[in-house]
Amino acid sequence: MNTSIDTFTPSGSFTPVTTQVWSNGRHAVRCVKTIKETFDTKTYCFMADQPIMFFFKPGQFVTLELEIDGEQVFRSYTISSSPSVPYSFSITVKRVPGGFVSNWIHDNIEEGAELAVHGPVGDFNSIDFPAEKMLLLSGGVGITPVMSMARWAYDTNTDVDIVFVHSARTPQDLIFHRELEFMSSRISNFHLHLICERLESGQNWAGYRGMLDEAKLLMTTPDLMEREVFCCGPTPYMRAVKRMLEGLGFDMNHYHEEAFGPTPDEIEEQATQDAEIAAEEAEAILPSELIEVAFTESDKTVEVAPGETVHAAAAKAGLTIPKACGMGICGTCKVKVVKGDVEMTHNGGITDEDVEEGYVLSCCSAPKGDLVVEY
Repeated sequence: MNTSIDTFTPSGSFTPVTTQVWSNGRHAVRCVKTIKETFDTKTYCFMADQPIMFFFKPGQFVTLELEIDGEQVFRSYTISSSPSVPYSFSITVKRVPGGFVSNWIHDNIEEGAELAVHGPVGDFNSIDFPAEKMLLLSGGVGITPVMSMARWAYDTNTDVDIVFVHSARTPQDLIFHRELEFMSSRISNFHLHLICERLESGQNWAGYRGMLDEAKLLMTTPDLMEREVFCCGPTPYMRAVKRMLEGLGFDMNHYHEEAFGPTPDEIEEQATQDAEIAAEEAEAILPSELIEVAFTESDKTVEVAPGETVHAAAAKAGLTIPKACGMGICGTCKVKVVKGDVEMTHNGGITDEDVEEGYVLSCCSAPKGDLVVEY
């Protein structure tokens, strides 16, 4: 998508400049700045060589396409910047013990580094769930999507009343600390509450201590029941928040959490069980019940059993469709169906516009009948 913007020249005339607008897909970008947020957390700012306006919904994420040790690796990160700064976008990455990709990024991505990104996608955002009052809850590096929401609200002078409650291990682990304090000091409808689990030797802290619990939640947000809640953090943190809200009788229709992250063990186990069942059922499928899937660009055709995904069909044909999450979240495995229909069960990894144009997420789309795919 292109948009025309008039620019003023010294001669006094206006010259139209065509600027491309970001859309869900693969884009080449370049790292233009790195910012050290804490001792183990960095922000990476990206731009395109040709001007692109990176419009996205605050809270959405992108998938990085990386080459690590000669292998292609995909990993998704939420966007921490605001779409109010449209010619660049940023991700904030924490170095973690054993973090294969995050640690590689810290060690290898510097200013000038070029890579490809896929996106933006994600149902977890503050645009699709507007409210007069919001509660932003985050733990650790889970602050990134809600920080994008807070920056957007601040930059656009919205009249939304925001309570921002962030939990960290220690004061030195507080990401965006100075900026949050600045935002809170500038506007009356931004209420900041920081919680540190513990103090280490030599650290001073006058704020809340310990873990987020029901008492702290009600102290920081006495009008909790009136707010739209957005939550992101480690899985145990989000589980604890949900239990607290449910225990307080909160209407969970107004609760939203960032589902992106490591695949929960129960989902992996269920996927394994489903695969084993599918394999057993496939042995009993009659030849007349098999579905034909053709890939036009590769000129390959395979037969699959009912219920098998487009991604599985591609693998049978010897094709590799990039995939990061396997749950219809990241949007990396998007392909276009040119003939036929699929049953797609995704988790926000594709937009309605893409679906209208015939795109599907191959990891969670099963052909309803013979299918032709542009790949």
